[in-house]
Amino acid sequence: MSTSTWQERIVIDPSICHGKPVIRGLRYPVETILELMASGMTFEQILEDYPDLEREDLVACLQYAVKMVRTEQLQELVR
Repeated sequence: MSTSTWQERIVIDPSICHGKPVIRGLRYPVETILELMASGMTFEQILEDYPDLEREDLVACLQYAVKMVRTEQLQELVR
């Protein structure tokens, strides 16, 4: 089991995908992977569809999402 953290796998670079967080600079936005998970896809299904990704990349996306929602002040989302 890997002990890598999201900081080792999530990259924010203005020259890649307009500065959106991506996985290891591969141009897979974290947002896209989270949407796949939210749609009900399993890790195995995502890894099958995106062979460049590793299980640790998917875990890093979840860790990043947790970090982003852990804030001092919450705002209502626009529906």
